[in-house]
Amino acid sequence: MSMMSEFKEFALKGNVMDLAVGVIIGGAFGKIVDSFVGDMIMPLVGKIFGGTNFTEMYYVLGAPTKAVEGATSYASLKAAGANLFAYGNFLTIVVNFAILAFVIFLMVKQMNKMKKAEPAPAPAATPEDVVLLRQIRDSLAK
Repeated sequence: MSMMSEFKEFALKGNVMDLAVGVIIGGAFGKIVDSFVGDMIMPLVGKIFGGTNFTEMYYVLGAPTKAVEGATSYASLKAAGANLFAYGNFLTIVVNFAILAFVIFLMVKQMNKMKKAEPAPAPAATPEDVVLLRQIRDSLAK
């Protein structure tokens, strides 16, 4: 079998196509969760903690290699090549991961509920000699 025909057989299997669709949908869903966390959750959490902007929570570990343009912010320092310890950004990503993991857990749980339980296999027919021996036993027990 040639390499191309083997590859074609592999690529057209149902599992590979399902995986490809899952990766594409997962990437798109990840962007939705990123936006949800960054644009909705973290501003609310910041408001609760006294107006804190988590993306602006960092320590400058090393001076920027270029001149900082505009106001000194995380984005401008990062663009200028500063060495930053951005713990606020890390907290945002941890919250993002927790939400994404929880949603995936709920989806898997729902899929497991939707799977139909396979019926138990029917018991095999009892051999005729066993049936006859049972009849003899029952008639002797009387």
